[in-house]
Amino acid sequence: MAVSSRAPLLAFVSAATPTARAARARLEKRYGAVKPAEADIIVALGGDGLMLQALHRNIRRQVPIYGMNLGTVGFLLNTYKEVGLLQRLKRARKVTLTPLRMVATNTRGRHFEVMAINEVSLLRSSRQTARIAVSVDGKKRLAELSCDGALVATPAGSTAYNLSAHGPILPLGAGLLALTPINAFRPRRWRGALLPRASRVDLTILDPRKRPVAAAADSVEIPNVAKVTVTEATDIELTLLFDPEHDLEERILKEQFAP
Repeated sequence: MAVSSRAPLLAFVSAATPTARAARARLEKRYGAVKPAEADIIVALGGDGLMLQALHRNIRRQVPIYGMNLGTVGFLLNTYKEVGLLQRLKRARKVTLTPLRMVATNTRGRHFEVMAINEVSLLRSSRQTARIAVSVDGKKRLAELSCDGALVATPAGSTAYNLSAHGPILPLGAGLLALTPINAFRPRRWRGALLPRASRVDLTILDPRKRPVAAAADSVEIPNVAKVTVTEATDIELTLLFDPEHDLEERILKEQFAP
């Protein structure tokens, strides 16, 4: 079977900033462009928020996404350069991510299923602390967690909100999820848990009408939840492309030694 030597078909997506839009126009003129549904590779121009948006929009297509940073942090993106893009794509290393599946039930009994690439988070929606019962694989681990909230993070998301909540950084190949409380009041000394990636986490809101809680899967928020179940979405694989010098695994490792 002959191997095609044609250049990959590229689609460019950008953040709404003038800088990102102008860069997209220049790159489309230089390299040509097709619609994302027709592309071999999608090139995302912006910050980590834009990258997450691009991943969510193409979550079922399994098309590789290569990001170039025109935002702030850019943890999931490569350095922005206009020249030599095809050569960079040819040399790029693939990183496969598996998202989380959140199934949230609100106080009216309605169910919502949403995917999360970074984390599923629960946050109190009133001045009163949230009261959450925590079960793992059907076994109750905490009868009551009084807190501002809690989150379940993937390795890729462990350096985002999870790290800000003093959760652990997880190497990509660790096969773990982080269960991290947000400002735990009781039990005061509980700092969270490391769970096997195949775990099922059930978070049940105690007294959800008096102490309302919202659940979020990345940027999608469900208000007034009564119960949230989090599992790994093993039927979905997302592919990111990184320059060898900006490998995601290395970035996560460096974060553990950051001053």
